[in-house]
Amino acid sequence: MNIKITGTGSYIPSTVEKNEDFYNHEFLNPDGSKINSSNEVIVNKFKAITGIQERRYIKPELLNSDIAFYAAEKAIEDAKIDKETLDYIIVAHNYGDVKNETMQSDTVPSIASRVKHLLKIKNPKCIGYDLLFGCPGWIEGVIQANAFIKSGIAKKCLVIGSETLSRVVDKHDRDSMIYSDGAGAVIVEQTNEDSGIIAHETATFSLDEAHFIYFGETNNPENTSQRRYIKMYGRKIYEFALTNVPLAIKSCLEKSGYNIKDVKKILIHQANEKMDEAIVKRFYKLHDMDMPEGIMPMIINTLGNSSVATVPTLYDLILKGKLDGQEINKGDIILFASVGAGMNINCIVYKY
Repeated sequence: MNIKITGTGSYIPSTVEKNEDFYNHEFLNPDGSKINSSNEVIVNKFKAITGIQERRYIKPELLNSDIAFYAAEKAIEDAKIDKETLDYIIVAHNYGDVKNETMQSDTVPSIASRVKHLLKIKNPKCIGYDLLFGCPGWIEGVIQANAFIKSGIAKKCLVIGSETLSRVVDKHDRDSMIYSDGAGAVIVEQTNEDSGIIAHETATFSLDEAHFIYFGETNNPENTSQRRYIKMYGRKIYEFALTNVPLAIKSCLEKSGYNIKDVKKILIHQANEKMDEAIVKRFYKLHDMDMPEGIMPMIINTLGNSSVATVPTLYDLILKGKLDGQEINKGDIILFASVGAGMNINCIVYKY
């Protein structure tokens, strides 16, 4: 039995927030002190490190569940399936539905239940649940769908990664420029074809690393609001990722039985261009090889970091021919890989 992705869809918000739009922000250090650099210098340094030139934000009237639904509709249409035959709807996210200009996240009912409602699925045996797993959530959802189908619990699963990070960023924090909104979705089902999920690997590092990404107060000491925002220890995450992610990918590839020379694409979570490049270079260095040109497609420069949505969006754009110079062909071996809050790492070896 092989398990494969039979349909893909994504939603890219229409509102573009360029780097220049941050020139008027008041960026502060975590202790509330002023940063001794102009915003132009801060933004240019940010661009050099992350590769991000612009990012996407949803419109004020939209919610995370809305854009998850939009991506899901496209994936269902692409797979040419009857939505009533879905056994599971798995939605990876981290912050639920956060209405514009509000303090509180809304997670009841689950985003998956909301998506099922918006899809107008009548079948009560179609089960919806949410997956909170940091940025690797969508990949973990695909791994869970794979397990459900292999065990006979399910035949078809809809797996969505959707996030609206623009609703949880602290505008006084330089890291706020990293984050964006977006959604990606896939249909996972059994196939008789010689393709699909070959191997997977997941790890959680939480002894010392659990709080590398967390919810914290604004950098503005004059703000007495109880609202909290996404925060991270960037340097610690960078060092952690460079040490652990290449090893996890290597282990997963070895489990698959394929050789590194068989790998045609590595679709890695779009977290930070320099970090992602360093991870993939180190992965190849473990095999005494240089990183091949074009092996690591990137969309972070124009779409930013939309957490769980980056990998499925990247995959969808390549398959739909919307990413210049990138393609995936029948029989290609590709890797999906991610790292994020938890700290969690995962990888899938996949034959297209």
